[in-house]
Amino acid sequence: MNEIREPSRLTPVIAETEVLVVGSGPGGLAAAVSSARAGVPTMLVERYGCLGGNLTHVGVEGIAWYRQEKTVDVEGIGLEFETRAKNSGGAAPEPQSRSHAINAEMFKIVADNWVQEAGVETLLHALAVGVVRDGDGLKGIIIESKSGRGAILAKRIIDATGDADIAALCGVPCRKTPKEDLLSVTVMFSCSGVDRARFLEYVKANPKKYKDWGKNWEMKTGGKEDELFSPYLEEPFDMARESGIIPAGLKSIGGTWSAISEHGEATYLNMVHMLEYDGTDVRDLTRAEMEGRRQAMLAIKALQCFAPGFEKAALRNFGMTVGIRDTRKIIGRYDLTERDVLEQARFEDSIGIFPEFIDGYGVLVLPTTGRYFHVPYGALVPQGVDNLLIAGRSVAGDKISHAAVRNMMCCTVTGQGAGVAAAISVKNRVSTAEVRITDIQTELKRQGVRFR
Repeated sequence: MNEIREPSRLTPVIAETEVLVVGSGPGGLAAAVSSARAGVPTMLVERYGCLGGNLTHVGVEGIAWYRQEKTVDVEGIGLEFETRAKNSGGAAPEPQSRSHAINAEMFKIVADNWVQEAGVETLLHALAVGVVRDGDGLKGIIIESKSGRGAILAKRIIDATGDADIAALCGVPCRKTPKEDLLSVTVMFSCSGVDRARFLEYVKANPKKYKDWGKNWEMKTGGKEDELFSPYLEEPFDMARESGIIPAGLKSIGGTWSAISEHGEATYLNMVHMLEYDGTDVRDLTRAEMEGRRQAMLAIKALQCFAPGFEKAALRNFGMTVGIRDTRKIIGRYDLTERDVLEQARFEDSIGIFPEFIDGYGVLVLPTTGRYFHVPYGALVPQGVDNLLIAGRSVAGDKISHAAVRNMMCCTVTGQGAGVAAAISVKNRVSTAEVRITDIQTELKRQGVRFR
């Protein structure tokens, strides 16, 4: 590989804060608001022009689509995502669960108002490109923006980038699933011009269940999910392959729909699932964006031809960026396991609970029986650096535990835990490695979190 030597430079410090959160998806947003609510000055840095991560950047509406009648669900800030969206007119009943689909566009303003109300200093259009170490600790990051290059110093830093970018820049131990086994990436899209009544009549006449996922996708369930309704579409794409609209060997098109508005907008079509793309490789990301949009247009053509109600539908928009499910995960103080998720693990250092919900690596388990596991603080604590915590899908664990904790509502659990832990460690003048779990849990309880 050819290399060049960059000249050394002095980088201005553009901001200083107590707690700095990098990344504003459900994990980062939860972390920033929870830290501020604990009474500590907090700053939130985001590389795009809006907050919300998968909700707004990708367009994923179903934050709690797993919720069933007997689900024992999270408590705490995660529920606010739905209630705030509903109160702003930006949510609708989600068709397969006892939850609400969150309108991605409306949530942008919901998130703006939320961080301002909480007193979180926010910096958009700022990409983290480096870190500032202080011995074994981390004391800042380097960002680049339209204003140039600058340093932000902080006493505690939370990596909520989704890809463990800050952890990787620190050189802390991480793992990544081999490329050929990574979860699929998705270009989300939405359509306008849908005849809502006609489409829902078609769905009623051709109901799909979770067991139908296994016809085109390799999927293992626990059995109890098989007969539940799923907003899954299969026939239009099979017919499109038979007719030549979709190439016969292209199996990545097919999936689920969500809310259909009164105005005929299908705002969340999760119907392009592409394998063997690495979300930390810029060339893979480029290929995924372009190929995903190409396949999305094929999917729309298939829907127009073979899904009643979509005859006059047209592209409304794509997500702002390709949806990534699986990249780096830290090796933590404790690594969650498949057994922890499936056998209702209990931890003394619990910072929240999450239902027994798994979606990924060919496994689907829905929380229909009230089972749940504890999320341990140790999974948020990386090795090799102090005063850095991880929130979101890159917390420590194996493949099947990742298929649970990567889900957005669980990201709010790890986010709130990280935000509170960072704030309490600052207030108590101890590092994130030394902060007492009982002190963290006391503040979590004050903020309405269930951790037992």
